[in-house]
Amino acid sequence: MTRPVTVTPVLVADLDIEGERMPVHVHLVDHPDGRVLVDTGMTEVHPALSDFVARVYPLDTLDLDLAGIDLVVNTHLHADHCGGNRLFPGTPIHVQRTELDDARSGPDYTIPEWVDAPGVTYVPVDGELELLPGLRLVPAPGHTRGSQIVVIETADRPVVIAGDTAVWFGELDEPTTEGQRLIRALDPQQVWLAHTDDPWRPPAS
Repeated sequence: MTRPVTVTPVLVADLDIEGERMPVHVHLVDHPDGRVLVDTGMTEVHPALSDFVARVYPLDTLDLDLAGIDLVVNTHLHADHCGGNRLFPGTPIHVQRTELDDARSGPDYTIPEWVDAPGVTYVPVDGELELLPGLRLVPAPGHTRGSQIVVIETADRPVVIAGDTAVWFGELDEPTTEGQRLIRALDPQQVWLAHTDDPWRPPAS
């Protein structure tokens, strides 16, 4: 019997947004053909982020075998999603080409030195890509032009890792962007978001 694919959220930071806690999670996917890390969080508090970063829990300080990560995916390249890319020198990091181009377009998009840290190796993706059997990358524009989601096929309905395609549950309850509508069209059983502790699930019909 084939081992099922599992998704484990890993808390890497807590933000303080107008006095409210907003967690930052990355997601570890254990697949029969490899371990995939979706986003890498932050490893430090950059001066540009100091006003709203409450605490950081860097991946290299957690009980996580970084050397055992086979592939990395960036849903997009905002600072709270790519700050740990430097921890994976030489490991292929899959990102939509549009996103990579936009992130390199100027200093206001993200933190440039976190995107192009020494040793970081990007694999630019154009559109959909089956990264591993039953695990594919799908463009999901909205939060950024080049945002992408990870869709994991299961024996039941798919599981989605969405990054910031939706930041809170209400954006999937009532989708307004192309990426959010795409997620709902997939009829997923659950959707993991970067900034919630638990996955979103569709309302009972």
